[in-house]
Amino acid sequence: MATPAPYLVEEILEEILIRLPTPAALVRASTACTSFRRIITARSFRRRYRKLHPPPLLGFAAKKGGFYPVQESHPSAPPARALADAADFSYSYVPKPKVKGGVFTPWCPRDVRDGRVLLVCDRWFRRTRLSIFIKILAVCDPLSRRYVLLPYFPLDLDMTMLQEYLYGFEPILVPIGNDEDETSFRVLCWARYESKFLMLLFSSATGKWSIAGSFSWSSFGTVETSEHFLFCFNYIRGCLYWTEHLGDKLLIFDTCRMELSTVNILTSYHIELINLPDQSKWLSSVVLAMEGALEMFTLIQNCSPDGSYSYYIYHTTQRNDDHSSAKCELKNVIALPRPHCCYITVSATQGFLFLRGYRETQCPASRGWIEDLFSLDVKTSELKMVRRGKQVIIKSARRVCPYFGFPPSLAEPSL
Repeated sequence: MATPAPYLVEEILEEILIRLPTPAALVRASTACTSFRRIITARSFRRRYRKLHPPPLLGFAAKKGGFYPVQESHPSAPPARALADAADFSYSYVPKPKVKGGVFTPWCPRDVRDGRVLLVCDRWFRRTRLSIFIKILAVCDPLSRRYVLLPYFPLDLDMTMLQEYLYGFEPILVPIGNDEDETSFRVLCWARYESKFLMLLFSSATGKWSIAGSFSWSSFGTVETSEHFLFCFNYIRGCLYWTEHLGDKLLIFDTCRMELSTVNILTSYHIELINLPDQSKWLSSVVLAMEGALEMFTLIQNCSPDGSYSYYIYHTTQRNDDHSSAKCELKNVIALPRPHCCYITVSATQGFLFLRGYRETQCPASRGWIEDLFSLDVKTSELKMVRRGKQVIIKSARRVCPYFGFPPSLAEPSL
């Protein structure tokens, strides 16, 4: 029997190794022999592996700098520790803005995607009768310590907007498209005014900002001006979903088509949830788990006769291919564990819903709460504690910045 050609043996080995289920298994395989390591460390193999396997959750970029890896019991703990040792989440390599007048806040992570961190710092000043603020943005790769400073843009790109009060402003990273270069990126920002909703887009290919769209609230049949509206959103499969609905509507922005639309979500089971006795509807997070369907995860608080509270996640599905009203069906009810006496939904991304759970401190000398962070797998409904808590004084619904990625041995510079 003839011996297979060496290149055929390597192709077969590559097809076997590419099917290893976890990065940890791949790293262990690379230590088995030099042939395995040569295949695994090749750039083409690493790119194939990253496309076939979704990156695991490694930790969270802290609001004031730093990185919180997932806890030791989590399957991704070893690569999370490796990332924490190799990367620099202090952002000391990103230079401070050089603008005369005013004081800038420190760099703060606002979004994390594809191994990149979107940083922001602010400066406020007065112009005539109005308070104007400038946000300076940067995109960096903590692993390679590379960065890109985005050009300044005051929010007077459209001068007519200065006549209205600015309720909020929020930037996010847009994921890389299938036909885009891996080192390119886009940043999408929206500014919410009293009568309009302004969308701004930065592309690393052009190095410039542009106005992607300007929409009036009256076109959606509402004049809602909640200042908290901008901060309650999810980014799933190329679309932004705002989970604080406008009346009976959910706002959706397609980042590929740059189109804004609404969908009616107060149908069928959602109406029953709102009208349940002795229960109150909390913030809903939206996850698009299948094509043409909205997967709603609604946090419900149940008040018992003895005054205690229990919490549940109601998972409902609404077919919504054409963004019109459709029947909503209940798929699952997930009881959240005690001894946590309060839960708050904080974000949803990469097929996970993230929640904060609060439990009272056991030490009589210190008052406050212990804050734990949980992840809920959308497909399996598995709830995991991913970060054991710290002591806080107040409960907060602030967003977290989950970091999904691979260990340094499988990662490529993203900038």
